[in-house]
Amino acid sequence: MLNIAIVGCGWVSDWHVADGVAHLPERFRVLACCDTNPERLDAFAVRYGTERKVSDYDAVLAMPDIDVVVICTPPALHHHMTMAALKAGKHVVCEKPFTASLAQVDEIIAEEARSRGRCMPIFNCRFGNGIARVRHVITCGLAGRHFVSSAETAKRRGPDYYAVAWRGKFATELGGVLLTQAIHTHDLLLWLIGAPAEVSCFKTTRVNPIEVEDCAVATLRMADGSLASITATLGSTRQVTRLRLCFENVTFEREAYDEASAKPGTEPWTILPKTPEIGQAIEARLSEITPQHEWFVRQYELFADALEAGTPFPVTLADARLSIELVTAMFEADETRSVVQLPIQAGHPKYEGWLPQRSA
Repeated sequence: MLNIAIVGCGWVSDWHVADGVAHLPERFRVLACCDTNPERLDAFAVRYGTERKVSDYDAVLAMPDIDVVVICTPPALHHHMTMAALKAGKHVVCEKPFTASLAQVDEIIAEEARSRGRCMPIFNCRFGNGIARVRHVITCGLAGRHFVSSAETAKRRGPDYYAVAWRGKFATELGGVLLTQAIHTHDLLLWLIGAPAEVSCFKTTRVNPIEVEDCAVATLRMADGSLASITATLGSTRQVTRLRLCFENVTFEREAYDEASAKPGTEPWTILPKTPEIGQAIEARLSEITPQHEWFVRQYELFADALEAGTPFPVTLADARLSIELVTAMFEADETRSVVQLPIQAGHPKYEGWLPQRSA
């Protein structure tokens, strides 16, 4: 049994509990919750019958029986809280966006190597029975060479969403649609087709009077020479997530509308084989896939398995780094009107982050 402390008791924390660990009562117990807002803290404790509630993060880290700290706070707090938890020897589950820079990701990677604790970033959209089938076809080699893919994240966010004080500001949200809404879709894209080698991007703010971007397009040249395109907006009348991946032997498609747009990893995915013979081979391989739990439940289930076995987490710090690297490249490409080469390491102009520098 792993004892959990939830840090940040807003609506995202409900996904982690109600749509996650509550379905695995033999493996997890929410023992403590932490929030600086007393009303939110009290409501969470009542909702889930949480024994301990505190407003001081250091108090959570001082609890010897807390095994896992789950960070659901605004993005600007993620790096500090993750580092502090690892230094305290706690395991960490951290929401997206993981950090504000590649430098911060690398600091966490180094700290994890020294710590008794381990850290798992959240990319819950990976865990769906639909995308499990797609990934299996790709990884077993039946899909063949990748040609071109497209990923579209079309969400709707307005004044009510940005009434929350920390949203829409670089200092607290770190970015807009590329950091908050589309980052899941982009993770799925890279998880399926691999890392990019070159990135170009345009981003802008057209939908809301905010600091951060709410519209963006980008093009990627992958390491194998194949191509991908990205579109993201917060100004769509109807919310949709679309993925289309064209391989040598098969095309994969997913369109997820309205509430389902938050869960593109689930069914229905369309698999279109090039020939009937390839289709038969794909069906034979798909019979090897057994339906599993999905979304947060599955990520937490695999998290517990990995801790017990000492194996890699289902989402690794390397995955988080690749995600932040793509964001870094898109911000740099837009600012410089250039094609950005990956990987990005120390010494790059955006290695320390993409946040605008404020004059003293």
